[in-house]
Amino acid sequence: MLREATTRRWQNRAKSTVFHVLTLAVLVVILYPAAWMVMSSFKPGNEIIGSVSLIPESFSFDNYLKALQGIGGVSFWTFVVNSLILALASVIGIVLSCSITAYAFARIRFRGSRLFFLCMIATMLLPFHVVIIPQYIVFNQLDMINTYWPLLLGKFLAADAFFVFLMIQFIRGLPRDLDEAARIDGAGHVRTFGYVILPLMKPALVTSSIFAFIWSWNDFFGPLLYLKDPGMYTMPLALRLYVDQTSTSDYGAQMAMAILALLPVVVFFLAFQRYLVSGVATEGLKG
Repeated sequence: MLREATTRRWQNRAKSTVFHVLTLAVLVVILYPAAWMVMSSFKPGNEIIGSVSLIPESFSFDNYLKALQGIGGVSFWTFVVNSLILALASVIGIVLSCSITAYAFARIRFRGSRLFFLCMIATMLLPFHVVIIPQYIVFNQLDMINTYWPLLLGKFLAADAFFVFLMIQFIRGLPRDLDEAARIDGAGHVRTFGYVILPLMKPALVTSSIFAFIWSWNDFFGPLLYLKDPGMYTMPLALRLYVDQTSTSDYGAQMAMAILALLPVVVFFLAFQRYLVSGVATEGLKG
């Protein structure tokens, strides 16, 4: 018995050791690109391409100074402000429009509601690239090219089915007794939504805000398609300006700009990540 217990103990230790070694190996593979980008931001441009060393020979902040000076006659802070405008406006638009739409689907019975809901879910299965050309033609005819309207209009019209569906599922988990109590007190749908449902949707709203902010901040294709003026460029488009196939590319400044572009996203996520957990925890709330 003692020998069997000892053998089982060593087997468990061996399995645990192998598991942790494999986990650390996977972690190194995942984190290596991020570590390479961080270290490259402190290297001169000629040491980044073709260098096999992760640690720079000498740390320098020249790349960050170049990035903060801007590029193409546009200040670095202009790119930051443009990205913040789009990200914050996207958050506001999604929170307002998607929450109202979700309440209508989850709590109001109207003719064709199931059909509209199925159509909304179907848009999640439609590849984004299928609607690029029709959308561009529409916005071009409306003279909205080189403005932020093509990037924000859909946010205020509940065009993001993912967020609507997320909020619908959250509202369906709330007890209907709350609605009935509000209705007994004489509240209509507007007051029920504003004073009863909306305060309870805080975890879902914050979760949607986190994803909306990150997706808008990191969006490259949308601004590339609709924005022509460099003074309106966002941070992802600013990164592209440092790489020029016809002349010299400043990879060091690009790495530094990439690090600076990641900081707001990381700070925003760390500030509100606890709501992601609370949103999952309250997803199954029942009456």
